[in-house]
Amino acid sequence: MGTLYFTRHGQTIWNVENRICGATDIALTDLGHRQAKELGRRLAAEKLPVDEILCSPLVRASETARHISEETGIPMRVEPRLKEQNFGRFESTPRDGEEFRIAKAHFLDHYDGGETMMQLCQRIYNLLDDLCSDNRTYLLVAHNGISRVVHSYFHDMTNEEFASSGNIQSDRVTTTS
Repeated sequence: MGTLYFTRHGQTIWNVENRICGATDIALTDLGHRQAKELGRRLAAEKLPVDEILCSPLVRASETARHISEETGIPMRVEPRLKEQNFGRFESTPRDGEEFRIAKAHFLDHYDGGETMMQLCQRIYNLLDDLCSDNRTYLLVAHNGISRVVHSYFHDMTNEEFASSGNIQSDRVTTTS
């Protein structure tokens, strides 16, 4: 039996501007760095029993994980499968754009050069299968899209719920073999 915790990266300027970050490597804002350090301090104070922090290779997530690791002493490593979905032509466009909202419901769409939702789910589900097969406790530091996929791995969702879901709150999931 293993345990997984999940948190999203700190704030970026594109988050503030309501733009889709996707696989574009966008840095944290000053507030994003402070958010990550504060979470690290909170986790250290709570003595959260985490064996390892796994993070997306994108700078906004890896910097968040680095701050958490520095505050807690928990070792971290980059896990490439946690990278956010590539939204192709929608990268940097408004998150609430009507065309993007419709496109998100098409799980086999490459978004003109991006990654399909099915491809994203396959890589995240494969990662979760690997992590759930051991007795370790992990903190995953990644992205909004990844949080939806992780949530769907453990909880039934309709296509409409999945496509329309916003930020999934940080969650603790206990797995069984």
